[in-house]
Amino acid sequence: MSLLSVEQCRGARAMLGWSQSQLAKAADVSRATIVDFERGARIPHRSNLAAIRRALEANGIEFIPEN
Repeated sequence: MSLLSVEQCRGARAMLGWSQSQLAKAADVSRATIVDFERGARIPHRSNLAAIRRALEANGIEFIPEN
């Protein structure tokens, strides 16, 4: 299982009302990392994915296992 899917990232960011820049700042990654990930151009390094997920979770997003 991946740390975070594109759809989860977009959805969580939308629920928080964050721009890609806000998420990048909160996760301490480049905006290009978020942009490229969300458009499916590339999957970020595992450490960056973990940082993105931690930033979302620290701001109230809860990820649940599928089925």
